[in-house]
Amino acid sequence: MLKVAVLASGRGTNLQALLDTAGRGELGAQVAVVVSDKKDAMALERARKHGVPAVFLDPKGKKREEFDREVVAEFEKRGAGLVVLAGYLKMLSPYFVETYRNRIMNIHRSLLPAFAGGLADAHARALEHGVKVTGCTVHFVDEGEDTGPIILQKAVEIAEDETPESLEGKILEQEHKLLPQAVKLFAENRLRIEGRRVRILGGAAGAAGFAGSGTR
Repeated sequence: MLKVAVLASGRGTNLQALLDTAGRGELGAQVAVVVSDKKDAMALERARKHGVPAVFLDPKGKKREEFDREVVAEFEKRGAGLVVLAGYLKMLSPYFVETYRNRIMNIHRSLLPAFAGGLADAHARALEHGVKVTGCTVHFVDEGEDTGPIILQKAVEIAEDETPESLEGKILEQEHKLLPQAVKLFAENRLRIEGRRVRILGGAAGAAGFAGSGTR
């Protein structure tokens, strides 16, 4: 079974969606380890509650690649075949990207390439620009910031009285469904990268039945 390593810096609600989906036997993969650069990240506690190894690695005083080598060592000990960034706030080094080339997924809170980067203010930026539709994107990670090939996207309509907080809730609900779908497709070997395009073998219908975790 595919072993998934998760990097998270905060609440870990998308991690919870993966843990819940795996617990129902619907992920086709096992969350093997969770690593955080924040000692008090709730994501670590979520991992512990599910019996998943939870590792804090302190980045202070370390160069980016030096820190990433420590992360990779933890992942290799667990035989990780896929890395998922679930609210991870550090940029990955070229070394890390090359080590797990086409095996790193990220969930972003917009319809890329719109509103790339700036994870914390993506919702406010969407409202400031007056867009009528936004959403979330799961993509493979390359050396750029939110520039890798797109795997799945889900659109969310913006109401006239929308606030950043209400928009966050609507998009987060979709994130909790989309990320497990993408991991399952990878586990089933149904993703093919052709240039900037990710083809889904057999179509995406087989992954559409996820209920999501409902966790905020």
